[in-house]
Amino acid sequence: MKRISIGLLCALLLLASCAPNNRNDEEEVVNKDDQKTKTSIVPSYRLADDNYRIIIPYEPSEARGVIVNQVANRLDIDEMEEGLRRHSTEVFDPKELYFQEGQYLTSDMVYEWLGRGLTKEQLEEKVQAEIARLKGAKMTVNEEKIRAEFQNGLNPPIEDIPENADQDEKVELNRESPRYLSHILEQNYLKPNDNNNTVELAGISIGLALKSVYRFQTETGGPYYYEDIPLNEAMKQGNEIAGKILERIRGIEGLENIPVMFALYREEDQSSPVPGNFVAKTNVAGGSATIGKWEDITEEYVLFPSAEGQKNYIDDHEIVTSFGNEIAKFFPNYVGIIGEGFYVNKELQELTIEIPIEFYGESEIIGFTQYAYGLVQNMFPNYYDIEVNVTSINGNESLIYREAGEDTPIVHIFH
Repeated sequence: MKRISIGLLCALLLLASCAPNNRNDEEEVVNKDDQKTKTSIVPSYRLADDNYRIIIPYEPSEARGVIVNQVANRLDIDEMEEGLRRHSTEVFDPKELYFQEGQYLTSDMVYEWLGRGLTKEQLEEKVQAEIARLKGAKMTVNEEKIRAEFQNGLNPPIEDIPENADQDEKVELNRESPRYLSHILEQNYLKPNDNNNTVELAGISIGLALKSVYRFQTETGGPYYYEDIPLNEAMKQGNEIAGKILERIRGIEGLENIPVMFALYREEDQSSPVPGNFVAKTNVAGGSATIGKWEDITEEYVLFPSAEGQKNYIDDHEIVTSFGNEIAKFFPNYVGIIGEGFYVNKELQELTIEIPIEFYGESEIIGFTQYAYGLVQNMFPNYYDIEVNVTSINGNESLIYREAGEDTPIVHIFH
């Protein structure tokens, strides 16, 4: 299951800490550049076949924290990071390569790229002002370099709003030039060199977060306005943006000949109870500076129960609803369930259900979990992963989990 309960993970870590330490961790010299090396540890084992081993000590991204300031929905943040790594497994083999957060795109660089471009008039005004400043300080003037530095913003430019413009004009100017790009996420994949016990960069994944809704103000403190962005328009912009980013990546030392995977992520609305999803991806061979054909990605998250779930996935909607009804018959403190299904090519891959309930004792928790366990066993088919989290105001109370293809769920009671 992609998002396993934190409580279960803690339990696994506790068990691991009590087990005999017979691991043979591999020491690696991580060769970041020609001047700087450091000794790190690569764990010998992966938690699952599709997990990457991660170099320790963990090195945060050079653009750490930018995503939190740019992507409004926390669910989108988690899914973009996890989903990009999931899609990377199809390009960069987790059996052979190690994962590392992005080390090349810095915070300043990403913030600059997320800005707006400039109109010709705006660009000329800024260039001339900078030239005048440098000449006044008796500094060297390189107009070509100055002009390039003012054209880093990847979102569309917006015309200067006239001082006498009314509110309708201001709104219209913003609607005509939405910000499409929210974030640029970099992930690195490293390969070991067995002959000299070092690792080197083998590939990069770049995720581009694209808005589905453009939220804007015409003045600080003013009301917010909203403009839906059609998927085809967002993907067209994403393609153009990816091409510009690829050109810049090829100009970064050490990335001239590295394979790059680009993936386009479509955000959900800021208040959505489910995350958005990746919509397309493409691979660029090492040394190439051209974006090729995009491969469509058909995946989505669906809330249960919901009108969308009932309309598009009626069978799954009915099972989740019936599951909730069965629980309600015997537990008066039950207030409802929240289900989230993850679909790939319209086929359910993972179903996560949270059951918030008020408990008055340990025996009640055990009895409730036993009852829910039986329902999971009898009601849900086993061709997808299912995770049922029983929660209260105190946090996680129990977990029922079954992998696709298995007949018997795993149960854990949290004490």
